[in-house]
Amino acid sequence: MEMKIGIAAAWLAILIPAQAAPNAPQHVYSETSAKAVHKIGSDLFETLDEKYQKNVDPDMIRVETLDAPVITPIPGTAENKKLNQVFVSAGYIDLINHIAHAKAIDHIQPGYFAQYIQNLARDAGGAAPPEPPNMVDNRYWSDDVMNSQISYFNQMLGMTMALSLSHHYLGHFNKYANQMLAGKLVPINGLLAQAEWEETVKKATLNSLNCALGTDGVKSLFDAIDKMPQRPAWTAFIVPQGVDLKQLNKTLAKYEDMYFHGGLK
Repeated sequence: MEMKIGIAAAWLAILIPAQAAPNAPQHVYSETSAKAVHKIGSDLFETLDEKYQKNVDPDMIRVETLDAPVITPIPGTAENKKLNQVFVSAGYIDLINHIAHAKAIDHIQPGYFAQYIQNLARDAGGAAPPEPPNMVDNRYWSDDVMNSQISYFNQMLGMTMALSLSHHYLGHFNKYANQMLAGKLVPINGLLAQAEWEETVKKATLNSLNCALGTDGVKSLFDAIDKMPQRPAWTAFIVPQGVDLKQLNKTLAKYEDMYFHGGLK
């Protein structure tokens, strides 16, 4: 499984944040734009141990206006003397906005989230995943729904960015970079040994929790992927294809409990 994305274009793209216009309409994800993603990235970097920070650019998130949902560790650019970063496509931000929104809508319309996940699974071949249905309904944009949407979004983005970030400071990216960049963009998760994935999950969970990002959102994301009979290509950028996602969610719950009892290191 490969995403047909030009590597040179991805690595050398200019950062173009997607920000809302001053008088943006009501139905806009203004609170979970690329600007918000950069803020989460900054928090993830600031809460890392100093020994890990030296391997990562303080401005660790690199956003490009690419429709396909992609999140992956990338090398810095020699021209700008940048250290290692995490590449996040605009399409991935859109995807997480939609998944988080569908999860929030499910509170007022049970079954909505499950239906949207089915739509995502059926659209496995599309470059840009479909948005949730009937988004013109004003009930879906109420303050309560959008507060839940923002919370889920932050937790999903924070954890998945922390997973990609960990591959830099744990040495996984240096180990597998040649295979990842061999002509087409290959998800690093398909190259990891089991012990490397487990180490990634533990470190990323600690990093996320240190930013006050709980696990409920990302557990919903993993549960959604687990329910897909056919996983779209973008899921491989988040988790390895063969991972037991039910067990992964149990592990996240255990780590969160350990964290609040001072036992997660």
